[in-house]
Amino acid sequence: MNISKKRALEIMGRFSESKVLVVGDIMVDQFIWGKVSRISPEAPVPVVRVTDENLLLGGCANVLNNIYSIGGKPAVAGVIGSDDMGKWLKEELERMKIDTEGIFVETGRPTSVKTRVIAHNQQVVRFDRENKKPITANSIGKIIEYVKSIKDDLGAIIISDYKKGVIFKKLIEGIKEAISGQDIFLCVDPKQNKFSLYRGCDLVTPNQQEAERALGVEFENEDDIIKGGKKLLTSYDFKTVLITRGEDGMMLFEKNGDVTPITALAKEVFDVTGAGDTVIGILALSMAAGATLKEAAVIANHAASIVVGKVGTAKVSQEELKRVI
Repeated sequence: MNISKKRALEIMGRFSESKVLVVGDIMVDQFIWGKVSRISPEAPVPVVRVTDENLLLGGCANVLNNIYSIGGKPAVAGVIGSDDMGKWLKEELERMKIDTEGIFVETGRPTSVKTRVIAHNQQVVRFDRENKKPITANSIGKIIEYVKSIKDDLGAIIISDYKKGVIFKKLIEGIKEAISGQDIFLCVDPKQNKFSLYRGCDLVTPNQQEAERALGVEFENEDDIIKGGKKLLTSYDFKTVLITRGEDGMMLFEKNGDVTPITALAKEVFDVTGAGDTVIGILALSMAAGATLKEAAVIANHAASIVVGKVGTAKVSQEELKRVI
């Protein structure tokens, strides 16, 4: 499956007027960089001398960042804590001129932060600050009201589930109800094993391990993947399933019976971190810009091929995407 350069550029030309809402677990990725020259006298652990530190948008905010960096119009809905990291996140999004009306503060709940300590290009330790308890009914209600308030401008909604307490049946049902009767493409990046939670969405994008866990089987070969993809499609009433397979590419399953293998394009894979965020972000944006499912999957595949060639949570610019296409 491929796409002509002319058609790809036509779709990308509409990115700037295509609005996509990302709903899910908003996080901050904190990186602490340093050097190790000795072991601690207190315990058998390395002593890291910190040389640098930076903060990046993480979780569903990384999906949003992918849409933003390629020239789309993202919006975001989720919760943060009343803490410094939440304040930084909001200010960063405001600096990018992204609407933060859909971000709600839950007191007593910390902003989710993943901190990675890296020395000599190796991760020494990661520690997570988070509360995985379900968000309050009040927060769910506010997110649904926000969806209703902007639905007329939307071409797509991404439910970005990192299993940190935001995505529950009540929220998904509320979103579906809010947009029923409108031409809004609803897609899910799943993390939970029970796909019944996502039933009836337009698209679900599990990686191979997530698809195996949802079905309770292990794929031994391509035939197993085809059987599994078809089963996910029919069992949960999805219109489309896209199974991402890392360096083996992707497999697209459509309700009309079409099964389309999409070959990976990356020449060298350095880091798959965030590649799933890139795939769903660019795919949803392409759909909002008038692409067919197959065209959107191919454009997203090109974007993923750029991201896996970079180290860390990466994103893609429109110039980079035009170059590879």
